[in-house]
Amino acid sequence: MMTDLPTILDFASLKALYHAGTKPSEVMNTIADRMKGCDPAAFIHKASRAELIAEAEALITRAPDPSSLPLWGLPFAVKDNIDVAGMPTTAACPDFAYLPETDATVVARLRAAGAIVIGKTNLDQFATGLNGTRSPYGAPRCVFDAAYVSGGSSSGSAVAVASGLATFALGTDTAGSGRVPAAFNNIVGIKPSPGRVSTSGVVPACRSIDVVTVFAASVADGIAARQVAEGFDPTDAYARRFAETPLPSSLTIGVPSAEEREFYGNEAYRALYETAIERAASLGARIVEFDYRPFRQAASLLYEGPWVAERLAAIEGFHAETPDSIDPAVRTIIEGAQGMSAVDAFRGAYRLEALRRETDAEWAKVDALMLPTSPDIQTVEAMRADPLALNARFGRFTNFANFFGCAAIAVPAGFTATGLPFGVQLVAPRDTDDALAAFASALHETVGIGSGLDRRFSPPSITAPPPEDTAQTAAIEIAVVGAHLSGMALNHELTTRGATFVEEARTAPHYRLFALATTPPKPGLLADPTASGEGIALEIWSMSPTAFASFVAAIPAPLGIGKITLSDGRAISGFICEYEATRNAEDITHFGGWRAYRHSRTVAA
Repeated sequence: MMTDLPTILDFASLKALYHAGTKPSEVMNTIADRMKGCDPAAFIHKASRAELIAEAEALITRAPDPSSLPLWGLPFAVKDNIDVAGMPTTAACPDFAYLPETDATVVARLRAAGAIVIGKTNLDQFATGLNGTRSPYGAPRCVFDAAYVSGGSSSGSAVAVASGLATFALGTDTAGSGRVPAAFNNIVGIKPSPGRVSTSGVVPACRSIDVVTVFAASVADGIAARQVAEGFDPTDAYARRFAETPLPSSLTIGVPSAEEREFYGNEAYRALYETAIERAASLGARIVEFDYRPFRQAASLLYEGPWVAERLAAIEGFHAETPDSIDPAVRTIIEGAQGMSAVDAFRGAYRLEALRRETDAEWAKVDALMLPTSPDIQTVEAMRADPLALNARFGRFTNFANFFGCAAIAVPAGFTATGLPFGVQLVAPRDTDDALAAFASALHETVGIGSGLDRRFSPPSITAPPPEDTAQTAAIEIAVVGAHLSGMALNHELTTRGATFVEEARTAPHYRLFALATTPPKPGLLADPTASGEGIALEIWSMSPTAFASFVAAIPAPLGIGKITLSDGRAISGFICEYEATRNAEDITHFGGWRAYRHSRTVAA
């Protein structure tokens, strides 16, 4: 009989159970029981008990070793504007619903890494709102006080994690939807820099700045899920290739000047923010005030400027045909775009760039900003009585982030005397996603309020990477062809070193691939001038020089690193094999790559 699951599901606890012999089907059976008693508005579509157990059993067939995949057996929930094959996508609008045949790219990557989808979660309709009440499926509530909103638009995803139903959950964030619900439910919200995580298969809100986010019990868990999910996706027009930007080991943290610290009369939140500033200083940060005005003015453009027209563009045909199917508050917002012109769009773009230039002077003072995630929280009753003005408060400190391409991590930061949670967010320039993690994790760890409903949960520490010689920090790209591919047994040797996925590619035709007799199974790539074909599939990853050095030093014979010629003529460092090791090995070149070969073995078995 399985040991009871902990109140809050975290990666370490669940993996420990699996390594002790607990079966994923047992965990899924318990989660099915938990879902019966969860907030009825949290999920729009739940996987059935039979479906969960079938997914768990299929995982064991595909990858019997719990160590073989980075997210092996971890249950996760998906916001219902993100496609999951075989589950309806509604975007919280029943008349809009459709049944996708394929997973969104981000879901496919997580499932390939062993994670199991438990259901689709509720949201503010068409991801328009920060409060969680704009859904015909009901309003998910704050897990600590059902009179209060859960935050939105990723309402159900935050509740699923905070209630102990999922180890992590996917949300989206255009205006703060991946951070505000985290603050209102005492969990972590990871908002990647725009373009790092694919939005292919996501119903857009404002497509040019939408981001897929991760909710989790800890920064470490959220970062681990994000690292699996991210990577260049050629099917996403806004995806980009990226490399991690370092931050100093001792951070200078910016906090708004006194006149910009607006809490709308919520003095309990104001006091908790002041305490969070003191905590950041105690962790070694240098605290400086900055002028939040240009950030605030940029934030106001999201709903008061022409970007509202992008929300209309996302559902223009549906709105034209069935306007009465749309939530009244959402409809009011998007119909505000009908009087806008192309001239308004250009004026808005000019204004944003002028504000971006103004923020340069403020960024020059700091490494990162620490802001309230939300300056206020409201009851469901109050929000329904004044849905636009009260909702706007929640985005005061979040709306600007995607406009400026920022990375952000929201963490718990305390409770009011009445038991309502408060959170802060660290925001920094583009691609500091991993560099922010250690300090964000320390903030969460030292506040001592657990995660979600479990006040005793101890989030794991993240060790900050050692400072590097700035003259030597240019990222190094490496090509992997076998067990280090995304979702494969040794991929964690890359991700734990902070490596980031760059792209999929192929070798030039003159290479052969062999199945070596190693544990775990690995291939050997060998250059052969007589070979011809389509080349061998591979992935390109990027890492810091320090990480590259430690990675290469750990590579066992007969493998090594050499230059590989790609199909487009580029030469890149990557895995090659000693000739002697291939003499008696199976030639698997005709499969075109290691993943296809391993799939053939699974099917044959």
